[in-house]
Amino acid sequence: MFRPYDDVAAALKARFGPSPEVGIVLGSGLGALAATLPDSAAYAEVGLPAPGVSGHGGRVHVGTLGGKRVAIFAGRLHLYEGHTPDVAALQVRALKAWGAETVILTSAVGGLHADLTAGTIGIVSDHLNLQGQNPLRGPNDDKLGTRFPDLSDLYTARLRALARTVDPTLQDLVYAAMPGPNYETPAEVRMLQRLGADIVGMSLVSESIAAGHAGLAVLALSVIANPAAGLHPGTLTHAEVTDAMAAASARFGTLIVDILEAM
Repeated sequence: MFRPYDDVAAALKARFGPSPEVGIVLGSGLGALAATLPDSAAYAEVGLPAPGVSGHGGRVHVGTLGGKRVAIFAGRLHLYEGHTPDVAALQVRALKAWGAETVILTSAVGGLHADLTAGTIGIVSDHLNLQGQNPLRGPNDDKLGTRFPDLSDLYTARLRALARTVDPTLQDLVYAAMPGPNYETPAEVRMLQRLGADIVGMSLVSESIAAGHAGLAVLALSVIANPAAGLHPGTLTHAEVTDAMAAASARFGTLIVDILEAM
């Protein structure tokens, strides 16, 4: 059974000691970065549920990366696994309670435009929450933040600008969050395009909203794994996603280290 976020924070502190400056949550197939930090613990050791999706390792790694003390969560918790939004937000809330000030969220996504080819990395500048769920529903936790948070700068402009100084090719992208676990239909992809989205995924927003509510600075980076349905020449598969992420992981890891050094 998973623990409340403050218990997870206490377990992380007991296991790893001082809080990280930056927490990082890795999406599908991006676990290679975590392997550079040898000190790690299984999620169960700190009260987190084990991820149930291939490409999500289920370990937290702590150490120094890019001159910053970081905690990397190799594996996220998705709503489509049956988790509530509170559980999907558990990692970032525990990071806040542990003492972190910044979170970097990563994800594998589908591209909604022809120029967003596999391997392209972009910065999430905003999102459309189409999952029908929100981690702030229910009684407000005043220890974390206000009842009605302003999300105008949820994806922190300062961090987005800093990321572009590291790699000027990074584009600002609007993320559409769908429930999953099925991929979107071609009609849904056309709808998302008309709503102003650039990329589509099945995660990210519960963590982002919870992080913004808790006062964490948020940088979200997405890697295009494949063209979305209707733009894709074949059948969409999760194996294709993890393969594309493995191919992009070295460049992506270098980018994150460079961003940490620039912070």
